[in-house]
Amino acid sequence: MCGIAGRILTSPGKVGRDLVELMEAQEHRGADSTGFAIYGLPRDEGYVLRGMGFDKSAMSADLDDFKNILRDHGSDYLEDLHIVTSHEQHYCFRMEIQDPKDLVAWIRDADEISHRIEIQSCGRSLEIIKDTGGAREVADKHKVRDMIGTHGLGHARLATESSVLPNASHPFWARPFSDVAIVHNGQITDYYTQKERLERQGYRFLTENDSELIAVWVSDQIKAGLTVQQALTKSVSAIDGVFTFMIARPDGIGFAKDRFAMKPLVVIDQNGNLAAATEEQAVRRVFPDECDVINYDGPSLTGIWGIGNRSLAA
Repeated sequence: MCGIAGRILTSPGKVGRDLVELMEAQEHRGADSTGFAIYGLPRDEGYVLRGMGFDKSAMSADLDDFKNILRDHGSDYLEDLHIVTSHEQHYCFRMEIQDPKDLVAWIRDADEISHRIEIQSCGRSLEIIKDTGGAREVADKHKVRDMIGTHGLGHARLATESSVLPNASHPFWARPFSDVAIVHNGQITDYYTQKERLERQGYRFLTENDSELIAVWVSDQIKAGLTVQQALTKSVSAIDGVFTFMIARPDGIGFAKDRFAMKPLVVIDQNGNLAAATEEQAVRRVFPDECDVINYDGPSLTGIWGIGNRSLAA
């Protein structure tokens, strides 16, 4: 029942505003939580982190421990940490950091206190913002409409099998691969088998949400030598379930649909100015004038929408 969306601009602009429109149009598909993955202008060095702390009363001590782990890996804050929003129990933060000596090693050690503080995205350009509530509520709290970028993803979640807590909502970062995010509509039926295989390889999962698995699975395939397109194609036969997912990287957005094509995806593409969503009425929020809509309703469809050009392959 969840709703997903993707947006690509031909030049940097208010991609956050457009994603809010896409997700507000699909709020009826799930308002337990809403999330956005925004790709801003990339940094030459340093990373931007988005994260969440789970005990507001222990915020000072938890953030001190987090900072000490960062310093142990040769990094530090590039600017003061910013508490974006604070709730009854949890709080959301944004920070910019220097390059750690070994990004993967630092993330591994930082995740040792993930029950207190969780990194929810790490990238040169990626920022993941997610919280409980509908699109307008989350956008207002986190000022999503003002975020400038080239592309991004959105998700409206109806929690069915995992927690409603905001860290269990979408988009998911492909931990520990920087600048990779995913949104997913559907269910992975071999989730525990696939998860166990990846855990044996050293990957860590912080939720029981099957969408977190897809992000890491695709990234691991690329790490092993597949192209993005090859990894997307392989996912259709290698992952069991009903799904449509979109995975974003700094150079564009890829998608894959399962062999049964049970989860819809519609797209309006005007020479690389693109909007994709679960429902047609959502993409027409961004493109209100009369134009053609592509309905990807066939089985086993995959493809990539690149920044500045469009490339699709079945």
